[in-house]
Formats: sequence, structure tokens, C-alpha cells
Amino acid sequence: MNLPEIIRPITDDMRAVDGVIRKKLDSDVVLIRTIGEYIIGAGGKRMRPALVLMAARAFGYQGQAHHTLAAVVEFIHTSTLLHDDVVDESDMRRGRDTANAVFGNAASVLVGDYLYSRSFEMMVELDSMRIMQVLSAATTVIAEGEVLQLLNVHDPDVSVERYLQVIRYKTAKLFEAAMQTGALLAGVTPEQESAAADYGRYVGTAFQLIDDVLDYTGDVESLGKNVGDDLREGKPTLPLIRVMQVGTPEQRSLIHKAIETGEADFAEVARAINDTDALQYTRQVAREEAERARAALQAFPDSECRESLLAFCTFATERDR
Repeated sequence: MNLPEIIRPITDDMRAVDGVIRKKLDSDVVLIRTIGEYIIGAGGKRMRPALVLMAARAFGYQGQAHHTLAAVVEFIHTSTLLHDDVVDESDMRRGRDTANAVFGNAASVLVGDYLYSRSFEMMVELDSMRIMQVLSAATTVIAEGEVLQLLNVHDPDVSVERYLQVIRYKTAKLFEAAMQTGALLAGVTPEQESAAADYGRYVGTAFQLIDDVLDYTGDVESLGKNVGDDLREGKPTLPLIRVMQVGTPEQRSLIHKAIETGEADFAEVARAINDTDALQYTRQVAREEAERARAALQAFPDSECRESLLAFCTFATERDR
């Protein structure tokens, strides 16, 4: 199943979330509206808000607050993208120029701050201290993940464990929070809340691992970003770490230099990755994470949204963009 088919049960909810996003982006400061609309209008998969909606619906939620909650999660995600692109000096995302490339670093950072602030303002509207606890803790962990990743940059000795910790913090944590808060909105049991959080953490990890694979298999048009960016930024992702584990001395030396300097020949690095089991290994780790996510869904009642969440596990690991 492709993503539009997977989220078909929440199509109307997704439209409602878009309405909330556009309403809450409104500001008397024109530049905030301009940059906010530029980023939100770029599209993207909107997976995190979709997970909020599917978790709430899977547990029988019938109100409207899940639209606001989904918009909160999307604002948090968007703010991290704005900050990430400045830190990484990226100039392309989702197939077009990044906001910092168009509007400058200062404006991007400040609008990212605005979206964070707006998201917390919207959290208050939900009138749930537990949801605020989960989301505020998640934003702290995400920030820690950003710093951890910064410490790993240009370090060829990063272990699989250290790298997976970055993924859990930087990417999977918001997937986890999206599922957990969507479930909380529906008034679930502690066991169901824990299962929802587990699902989000595992499927979010799987999703990021496949992003690592696609950095060495896709093209700019299909991925919407510069292929090989992670390498040029000196980020030791799992395919590179795997070559360091199992490659020939020459391959290990090549990857060591590539991570350390970010200046190795991309074609040679891609060849080393493809000549080892690095991509297959990374896909297998992702599939194991997705299997753990599927197991977590055993705590969910039968529903159309539960089936969509099951399908999302497959999408996360088998996608090509």
C-alpha cells in the first residue's frame, strides 16, 4: 500500500488538520506567515500528524481535539526541520530550496522558535497536563538528539549503539510522542499507552534507517534532497558504520576518510557500500524494528486504523522515497 491508501481512513481528519495549521500560522508579522507557509506548503508525508490521528481513532476517539494535537506535532516537526537545515547548511528539502537558502539563517531559526512557541500555546488549549508532559519531554529529548548527532559528526569510530541512540532521540521520539498523545486523548489504559509509545518509537526508528539507505540508492528528484548529504556533512550513518565493520582494509580506509573529512568521492563510497552488505544490513535492522512495532499493535482493538498502522510498518521499510 502507498501512503495515501494507508491514511485513507483519516482523510477528512487530515484536511481538518491542514485547516488548523493554516489558522495557527496566522501572524501580524508577515515574514512569519511567509516562511511558515513556504515550509508547510512544501508538502511532505505528514506522517507524524497522521499517527496522532490514527492512534486516537484506533482507540475510539470521537472528538475534535486530535486535530489540534496533530497540528502541534507537525509544528514541532517543522521547527526542527528549520533548525536542522541551518545547522547542516542544507540547501534542498522536499525537492526545493530550504527556507534558510531562500530567507537566510536568522529568519529560519527565529521562525522555528516561533513554531515551537506556538505549539506550546496550542498544547494549553488541549487542557491535558499528561499530554503536555509527554510533548514537552519529547522536545527536550529531540534537542538532546541534535546535540548527540553533532558530537558524532566527523567521528569514524561511532558505534551502532551510539548511532541508534541518536535516531531514537532525534527522529523516533516525535513518532513515539505522536502515537502516545493520540492514544492519551482517547483515554486508554496505561498498558495501551505504553504500547502506542512503543509502536511510534520502533516505526520511527525503522523509518529513519530507511532514510539512511535511500541516501545511497535514490536520486535527487525522488528523494527531494541532495543524495549523499549525510556523507558530505560527515554524519556516520548505519550503512557507513557497517562498511567500517565488514569492509576490506581499503574500503574501511575510504569510509574513515569520508566521515572524517566529508570530502571523499561519492561514487567510490557508494561502490563500497554496494559491494558489502551495508544496505541489506541496514534494511534488516529496519525490518526488525518494524516487527517490534507490529507486535506493539497487539494491544490495540481491531479497527480500520489499526490495519493502517500495520500497513505503515511495511511502508516504512519498503518505500523508495
